[in-house]
Amino acid sequence: MMLFLLLLLGLLWLFQVVFFGQIYKTIRISEIRRSADVICENIELDNTSLRALASETALERQFCALILDEQGNIIASEETISDCVIHELTARSIYLLYSFAVQNGGEWLDSFRLDAFHSVWYDASAHFGTDSPQEEMSADESFIYTRVVPSEVRGRDMIVILNTTISPVDSTVRTLESELILISIIMSVLALILSFVLARHVARPIVRINRGASQLAEGNYAIKFSAGGYREIAELSDTLNYAAEELSKTGALQRELIANISHDLRTPLTMIKGYAEVMRDIPGENTPENVQIIIDEAERLSSLVNDVLDISRLQSGTQELMPEQFNLTETVREVIGRFSKLTEQDGWVIEFRSDTEVMVTADRTRILQVIYNFINNAITHSDGDKTVTVTQRVTTENDVNRVRIEVTDRGEGIAPEEIPNIWDRYYKVDKLHRRAVTGSGLGLSIVKSILELHHARYGVESRIGEGSTFWFEL
Repeated sequence: MMLFLLLLLGLLWLFQVVFFGQIYKTIRISEIRRSADVICENIELDNTSLRALASETALERQFCALILDEQGNIIASEETISDCVIHELTARSIYLLYSFAVQNGGEWLDSFRLDAFHSVWYDASAHFGTDSPQEEMSADESFIYTRVVPSEVRGRDMIVILNTTISPVDSTVRTLESELILISIIMSVLALILSFVLARHVARPIVRINRGASQLAEGNYAIKFSAGGYREIAELSDTLNYAAEELSKTGALQRELIANISHDLRTPLTMIKGYAEVMRDIPGENTPENVQIIIDEAERLSSLVNDVLDISRLQSGTQELMPEQFNLTETVREVIGRFSKLTEQDGWVIEFRSDTEVMVTADRTRILQVIYNFINNAITHSDGDKTVTVTQRVTTENDVNRVRIEVTDRGEGIAPEEIPNIWDRYYKVDKLHRRAVTGSGLGLSIVKSILELHHARYGVESRIGEGSTFWFEL
């Protein structure tokens, strides 16, 4: 604020005091040149019209005008200022002005103090082409501007001589100095007051936000940031409130994730330990069935650990895809075949509908994992009807072919407000943790990460009581 004020006051002092006289002089010289342009552009007018133009221009701009030809014949003469010089010039002085203008490319500007003009009988030899007498006194300054322009109508050069007077601006400058001193004092005081008010207005909300951010960093996610202050502070408060809310959700999800993984780890470990102790302590219990149970639970434990590692790599960005061209239709059949062998004895039917063989370029292992998780999820959440339908169809959009894989179950369905959350790790619609038939409960979160790495479209369509359809497109 103070820096801006100093800059503003500095500009005011420069233009209103330091350079005021020079700026005023430059403006008057520019006006006299423009007036000469107007007269010269109309130099071919008849004498009467030219005199009328010169009179009008001289009265409007407050200068004297003298228009004559190179032979000294006066065409127009206008004397509008009291200290006019050009009407006191001798023929010799006018000729010298004409000569200087011709030598200078058609124009000549001369200036001198009027006190010098009146103290010495003005003659061209005294002033023209030499330094004007300069006494240290305040006096009006006179400017004589000469322009030579050829006239085709008259067949000779025309001489336009204009004269104006610039009064000293010392008294004006002193007045402006006094005013600017007063203005500078008033503006400085106002700037200090405004700076103090703004500093408090800006600093207080920032201090409050800083305290809240420190508590947020310490893990207090219940902190609320007030929206007082100007718009940017309010937006920052809203953003931090949103961040605190999301961090709170993340903390809750982390705690829930640890609890769920601990539950899933404890169950197979308990079964492995229990069956191993039975086989050790009770004769005759070392049977193939008990050994198979231990193997199955060990595989379930291994699957959980692998899924946790997979999702960690995928979401951290350290997992790289290995794209290759492969038969997607055959890959779907392969996954369905595996599930059919595992579930057909329980009455499950997995249907596959496809009208053509489709080749795609992607990471085959990861896409197989996506299909596997979709089918496993459908089996886990189906109730009475043990039918899962897998559909493959090809669509065209903007001349680009896409293949869409859909996995449909006939389970309880998902409420619309729950759909955005089902891709989260261990998210449970009914908030009751239960182990899947196979897998770890991290499947949909892994699916989301894999498909986003492939920049693939994916989603779910569901109705309560009718089932759900999970899909993705490549």
